[in-house]
Amino acid sequence: MNLGEAIHARRAVRAYKPDAVDESIVRRLLGEAIQAPSAMNAQPWVFSIVQDRARLRRYSDRAKRLMLELSATEPKVRVYADMLRNEAFNVFYDAGTLIVIGVRERTAFSEADGWLAAQNLMLTACEAGLGTCCIGFALSVLNLPDVKQELSIPAEGAAIAPIIVGYPSSSVPPVARQEPHIGSWLRG
Repeated sequence: MNLGEAIHARRAVRAYKPDAVDESIVRRLLGEAIQAPSAMNAQPWVFSIVQDRARLRRYSDRAKRLMLELSATEPKVRVYADMLRNEAFNVFYDAGTLIVIGVRERTAFSEADGWLAAQNLMLTACEAGLGTCCIGFALSVLNLPDVKQELSIPAEGAAIAPIIVGYPSSSVPPVARQEPHIGSWLRG
């Protein structure tokens, strides 16, 4: 698979087989993630890997509670309130591997650096036949002090990009894309 094929094939996967992602594959994903550029070559990343399904379930339950509280004031979250109230719903979609891309310290550019690493990781996973999905619902719980400590993310740092990784249980169809909206194109 070339880069263009990976870009067009990568989808947000929300249904996984129970097979665990092998450590060697996770290390390969991390090796490609750190090839991302970072502002002033700071390379601020810290990676936390969770392959403990019971812990993932606890994080999911806490995240759902926090997101439901947020739904009272955030209309975009309110749309998901029924799903978040469903006890069976797991924000990690029952994937067996969560890779949290965090930063050791928050700076003006660290969040962008984390997302650049995330894109490398997700494209590499796609090339390897794995599915991924960014889990924004998890950010609230992953940035709680006790959870950051469990994940070895420094207090002054933050979880930036929580990404589930696994073997898709079915293919995800392509999603139609709009033409690029060009706000301006300034020429001299």
